Amino acid sequence: MKRNSGILLPVFSLPNNYGIGGFGRECYNFIDYLKEAGQSVWQVLPLVETGFGNSPYSSKCSYSFNPYFISLEHLKSDGLITNEELKSQRCNQTYIDYGKLYKERFPLLRKAFLRFDVKDPEFKKFVKSEKYKDYAVFSALKTLKYECGDHTYESLLLRRDQSKISNFIKNNEQEYLFWLFLQYYANSEWEDVKSYAKANGIKILGDLPLYVAYDSVDVWSNPELFCLDQNLIPKKVAGVPPDYFCKEGQLWGNPVYDYSVHRLDGFSWWKNRIKKVLKIYDLVRIDHFRGLDRFYTVNYGSENAMNGEWIDVPSKELFSEIFKVAKKEQIIAEDLGVIDDGVIELLNYTGLSGMKVLSFAFNGDTNNPYLPENTIKNSVYYTGTHDNDTLKGLISSLTESELETLKKGVKNSLKKLKISGNVNTQNQLINTIIKLGFYSKSNTFIMPFGDVIKAGSEKRINSPGFLKEQNWAVRFSKKDFSSSRAEKLRKLTESSGRFNG
Repeated sequence: MKRNSGILLPVFSLPNNYGIGGFGRECYNFIDYLKEAGQSVWQVLPLVETGFGNSPYSSKCSYSFNPYFISLEHLKSDGLITNEELKSQRCNQTYIDYGKLYKERFPLLRKAFLRFDVKDPEFKKFVKSEKYKDYAVFSALKTLKYECGDHTYESLLLRRDQSKISNFIKNNEQEYLFWLFLQYYANSEWEDVKSYAKANGIKILGDLPLYVAYDSVDVWSNPELFCLDQNLIPKKVAGVPPDYFCKEGQLWGNPVYDYSVHRLDGFSWWKNRIKKVLKIYDLVRIDHFRGLDRFYTVNYGSENAMNGEWIDVPSKELFSEIFKVAKKEQIIAEDLGVIDDGVIELLNYTGLSGMKVLSFAFNGDTNNPYLPENTIKNSVYYTGTHDNDTLKGLISSLTESELETLKKGVKNSLKKLKISGNVNTQNQLINTIIKLGFYSKSNTFIMPFGDVIKAGSEKRINSPGFLKEQNWAVRFSKKDFSSSRAEKLRKLTESSGRFNG
């Protein structure tokens, strides 16, 4: 892989006038900015429809698009909403107001659907493909709280009786088609965005969460693939064992996979999932990669994750099948956290690129694997991930002693890599840390956009374990994307051998 670099920026954080970024001109503007800055990778978070908590890592459908990302300006230009309706959606708050969006955006999308020609040949073809049939049925059922004779909507969700589903679609065709319309429109817009990115030499890197939500299309349509009982209640759920940071462990609650069933058909569900995601993105990062070596599980109903067990995954068999539908160069392994020999062996076996994080590097240990001089080529280097504080936020939180340790480590890395840099002011220190990332051995270097503009903790994307207003709600403004900043970034990209223009 050629040396390259890129920026992590969620679609929802893109600047526009309507409360949340989407698949409109803001995407094209950012791709132009990436090209101007000499970057070749745009990393996005999952583009899925979100629910309570607004996390893109918990969705009712792992292959859906978020309806909020549909461009209102495109709807207007297509004659599906009026200029007055477009203006009514104007909102330039610092953070996304998901409550306001839910109340105002879906009613407008329903108006747009009522004006849409469902006999359009391309839409009819989309409906006939049935790619989103399960999604549309699931969404319509939950919206209408449907009842049919002795079978409530809950029982129909529990048991996928195909004859009753067919009757449901027939009797509720408009609601069914509405949910298909959302996915049709979002799909079409994203395909155009991806084509524009490709034409401009930009690869899109997306995320694949390891687990899916219990209340999801994925579990409803494939219950046999998960550890569920005869009533489709989870037997086991995912989590993390107790550690230094959490004495009771982390209880995630996602249903875990029954790999003995996956094995029977050659892991076809996993292969189809990988194929789907690689149609949406050029590259994919598997979140919580360690869970594909072995995973930690606790009994359903447990109050915490203290009493669990580790279960092995037939990982080599799984990846031998995955590599029949994907190239290893297309997949990145999120191998952060507590990593044991099994995960290291799996990473070596697959040959996938792992991850390194600059924010974890400068603790005074010269053997720290995250130090710029200690990274390896086959890795993706980040200043921080979506779960980390920004560099400025991190530096501002350090004690005087910790700050001196960091500065000392940065100076030492500058010597090792034989490059210059200053650490006298906070801005100089941030610039120098970023420069170290560019000059590291890692083939790919990526910065969250908050670090590009040297923003503080107010632009942190997510704080795991804390319910904060800004989690998954950070927005940037148009003035953040200055040409002078892009020019400096381009020069650094060129001097460090990462420019692929």
